[in-house]
Amino acid sequence: MNRQIIIALAAALVVAVLADASLFTVTQTEQALITQLGQPVRVIEQPGLHIKLPLVQTVIVFDHRLLDYEVPPEEVILGDQRRLIVDSFARFRIVDPLRYYQAVGVGEDGIRARLNSVVSSALRRVLGNEQLLNVLSSQRGRIMGLIRDQSNTEMRGFGITVEDVRIRRADLPEENTQAVLARMQSERERVAKQARAEGAEASARIRADAERERTVLLANARATADRLRGEGEAKSIATYADAVQRDPGFFQTWRTLQAYREAFASGTSRLVLTQGDEFLKLLGQAPRPDDGDTATAPAPAAPVKATP
Repeated sequence: MNRQIIIALAAALVVAVLADASLFTVTQTEQALITQLGQPVRVIEQPGLHIKLPLVQTVIVFDHRLLDYEVPPEEVILGDQRRLIVDSFARFRIVDPLRYYQAVGVGEDGIRARLNSVVSSALRRVLGNEQLLNVLSSQRGRIMGLIRDQSNTEMRGFGITVEDVRIRRADLPEENTQAVLARMQSERERVAKQARAEGAEASARIRADAERERTVLLANARATADRLRGEGEAKSIATYADAVQRDPGFFQTWRTLQAYREAFASGTSRLVLTQGDEFLKLLGQAPRPDDGDTATAPAPAAPVKATP
C-alpha cells in the first residue's frame, strides 16, 4: 500500500514538473517566439496559456507595447544653410518577433543602436531640404511624417515599425543664438529710435501749432484791447467835450481840483510859487456860481509855500 502511494506521488510530481516545463503564459502586452535547440519554430501573438516541448523548446518573450527611443541631440544643417541643434525621439513597435530575433537577437540594445543611425540619417536628409521657417511652423507635422516614412522603409527588415518621430526641441547653436539676439536687439533699438523721432516730430508740430494759436490769440486780444481802449478814449474825450460845452467854468474848476489832488497826493510834495501864480487861484477865492470862469484869487503880499 505504501509503495503504491509513493509511486502515485512520484508520478504526480513528474507530471507537475512536466506541466511546469511545458505550459507557459503570454500576457496581452507580450508576444513570444518558440525556439527548438536554438532554431525558431513558431511565433505566438495571442495572449493566454500555451504548450511547448519541455527541455527542448525555449520561449523568448518580446514586448508588444509601443516603445520609446530618445535620439541624442545633434547639429543639423537646414536647406537655407541655417544650423539647428535638434533633440528628437522615436516610438516603435516590434511587429515581427522572428525577423527581429534574426536581425538583432533578444535584447533591445542592438535595435536601439540601429534605430539611432536610421532616424538620425532620415532627420538629416529631410531637414536638409527644409527652411527654418517650415521647421518652426505648422509644417513640422509634414516634416515629421517624411522622417517617419523614411525610417520605416529602412527598418522594415528588422521586424519593427516606427510609429512616430518627433522633434522635442530645435535650438540654434550658441554662436548663432548670440548673433540672432544681437540682431533682435539692433532691430528693437531701431524701432525705438524711430518711435522717439516720430514722437519728437509730433511734439514739435504740436508746439508749433500751439505757439501759432497763442500768437494769433494774443494779436486778436491786443487788437481788441486797442479797439476798446480807443473807443473808451473817444467816449472820454466826447464826455469831456460835452462837459466843457455845458459848463466851462465847472469843468475848469474840476480840472484844477484834480491837479491839486495829484500834486499833494504823496504827502511830501512842496510847492514854491511866485506872487500872483494862477495855480493856486482857487485857494485864494472860490468861484461864484454865476461866474462863467473861476474867480481870480487876490494877490498875496509875499510868495506862498504850500505844504500838504
